[in-house]
Amino acid sequence: MLPLSKPASGFRPPSSSAPQPPHPMESSLLLSTPRPLKPFHPHHFPTARRRDASFRGKPPPPPPLPPLGRGSRRLGRAVPRASSEAFGDGFRSQDRPPGVSSGGVRRRTYREAQGEAAVPPVAAAARAVAPYVAPVGAVLMLSFVIWKVVQNMIPGKKKDHGSGKHAPSGIMWSFAAGSNLATSTLSAEKESRKNLNKFYKELRTLKTVNMAGRQFGDEGLFFLAESLAYDKSAEEVDFSGNGITAVGIEAFDGVLQINTTLKTLNLSGNDIGDEGAKCLSDILVENVGIQKLLLNSINIGDEGAKALSNMLKKNKSIRILQFSNNAIEYSGFASIAEALLENNTIRSLYLNGNYGGPLGACSLAQGILGNKSLREIHLHGNGIGNEGIRELMSALSAHKGKITVVDIGNNNISPEGLHPVAEFLKRTKSLQWFSLYMNDISDEGAEKVAEALKDNKTISTIDLGGNNIHSKAVSAVAETLKDNAVLTTLDLSYNPIGSDGVKALCDVLKFHGKIQTLKLGWCQIGMEGAECIADCLKYNTTLSTLDLRANGLGNDGAICLARSFKIINESLTSLDLGFNEIRDDGAFALAQALKANEDLAVTSLNLANNFFTKFGQVALSEARDHVYEMTEREIDIYF
Repeated sequence: MLPLSKPASGFRPPSSSAPQPPHPMESSLLLSTPRPLKPFHPHHFPTARRRDASFRGKPPPPPPLPPLGRGSRRLGRAVPRASSEAFGDGFRSQDRPPGVSSGGVRRRTYREAQGEAAVPPVAAAARAVAPYVAPVGAVLMLSFVIWKVVQNMIPGKKKDHGSGKHAPSGIMWSFAAGSNLATSTLSAEKESRKNLNKFYKELRTLKTVNMAGRQFGDEGLFFLAESLAYDKSAEEVDFSGNGITAVGIEAFDGVLQINTTLKTLNLSGNDIGDEGAKCLSDILVENVGIQKLLLNSINIGDEGAKALSNMLKKNKSIRILQFSNNAIEYSGFASIAEALLENNTIRSLYLNGNYGGPLGACSLAQGILGNKSLREIHLHGNGIGNEGIRELMSALSAHKGKITVVDIGNNNISPEGLHPVAEFLKRTKSLQWFSLYMNDISDEGAEKVAEALKDNKTISTIDLGGNNIHSKAVSAVAETLKDNAVLTTLDLSYNPIGSDGVKALCDVLKFHGKIQTLKLGWCQIGMEGAECIADCLKYNTTLSTLDLRANGLGNDGAICLARSFKIINESLTSLDLGFNEIRDDGAFALAQALKANEDLAVTSLNLANNFFTKFGQVALSEARDHVYEMTEREIDIYF
C-alpha cells in the first residue's frame, strides 16, 4: 500500500522504449485500510513532531507484578505480602527478611487454639480473588497507555495549549460544496477514502471526468494526480473550484510529463497564484498531450502570465489557452505578445476580464501581427478604448492567418473608434463571429458597422447588444439583411430600439434574410412591437430562436403572439417571454394556441418571472400534456 504522499520530484518515464511491467502504482493506490494516511508535505506537521517527541520521552512499561500472597487480606498491601509466599509459613525469624513482622503467624496460631477458623469467611473470599486483582489492574493500565498512543496517531483536532484552541492536524478533505468531511471521526475518514477511491476509479475508466467543486484540496489532488501517471482513459479532466493552491500544483510534477492521453485540463477557480503558475509552466514545458488548458480565475498577475508565456514559447501541443478573469496588466500582455511571436500552434486565446488597457492592446497587436496560427482572440472587458482598438484592428487587418472569432465587448469604444473596426470588417475574408457587446458606439457606430456588413460575406454572428442604438440605426442594419445570405444570428439586446426599430426589422425579415436567432431582450418594444413580430412570424420561414425578454408585452402582447401560433410555423422552436408582466389571461391564450396547432414546432417556451397564479400554470401544464398525448412531442415550459 503506497502512502498518500507527493510523488518524487524525479518521477520520469522509463528511458527504454521496450514494454515495461505494470507500475506498482497501478494496483496499490486505492485507499483500502483504515490506518491514517501519510501527509503529503515534505516535512512533518508541527503537531506530529510534538507527538513523536512525546513517544521518545516515555519510559518503557514496568515489568509484570508478582502474584499476591495467600496470607494477604488487605489489598493495599498485596505486593509486600507476596514475599511471604516465597519464604513459606514456617521460616525462622533469623531467616525472615528485614522489615517482615511475625505478627501474622502468632495471630493465626492464637485463633486455631481458640477453635476459630484461621481465616474468616470474608477474608477467605478476598484471598481467593486477590491473585487476580493485580494482573487485571496491570492490563487496565497497559490498555490506557495504548489508547493514549492511538489517540495521538488518529488524525483529527489537537488542542494547542498555548492558544487554548483546537488546531487541525492530519489530513483534511471536503468533497462537495456545503459538506466538509474533515472531521476527527473514523466514519468521516472512511467516507473520505470512499470518495477519493470513487474519483480515482473515474479517472481510470471515463474519458470525460468532471470533479468541479468537490473541494478535495491539495491533499486530495496529490492522490488523484498519481492516478494520471499511467492513465490511458481520461481525455478531459475538470479540477476547477477545488481549493487547490500552488502547493497542490506540485502533484503534477512527473505526471504530466509522461501522460499523453490527457487532452483537456481545467484548473479554473483555484487560488493557484503566480507561484502555482510558475510551477505549472515548468511541468508543461515537456508535455505533449494537453491541447486545451483552462486557467480562468486563478489569481495570477503579470508574473504568472510571464511564466506561462515562457512555457508557450517551447510547448508545441496547446491549442486553446484561457486566462480570463485574472489580474494581468500591461506587462503580462507584453509577455504574451512575445510568446505569440515564437509559438505556431496556439489557436484560441482568452484574456477576458483582465487589465490590459490601451498599452496592453498595443503590445498584443504586435504579437498578433507576427503570428500565423491564431484563430480566436477574446478581449472582452479590458478597457482597451479607442486608441488600443485602433492598433488592434490594424494588426488584425494585416494578419496573415485566418482569424475567425473576435470579441472586443465592454472596452469603452465610442463612435470615433468604429472607423478602424469597420475597415477590418470590410477587409477580413475569414471572420465568422464578432462581438461589440456593451460598448457605446450609438447610432453613428452602428451605421458604420451596417455599411461594412454589405461588403462582408463571412460573418454569421454579430453582437451589437448594449450600445445605445435606436430605431434609425436598426433600419440601416435591416437594409443590409436584404442581400446578406450569411448572417444567421443578430443580437440587439439592451438597445432602446422601440416599436419603430422592430417594425423596420420585421418588414425585412418577413421575406428576406437568413436570420435564425434574433435577440431583442430589453428593447422597449411594447405591445406595438409584439404585433409587428406576430405578423412577421406568419411569413418568416427561417427564424428558430426568438428572445423577447423584458419588453413590457403584458397580456395583450402575449395574446397577440398566441394568435400567430395558430397559423402553421414550422421553424420557430424556442421562444423566451420572461420578465414581461404576463398574467393568467395571456397564459390561457398561449395554452389554447398550443392545443389548437399540433404542427407548431415550439419545443421550449420560457415564461419565467411573470405574474401567473396557479390557474395560469395549470392551463399551460395541461396544454403541454395535451401536445405530448397527441403528437408525442415534448414542450419545455418554464414558469
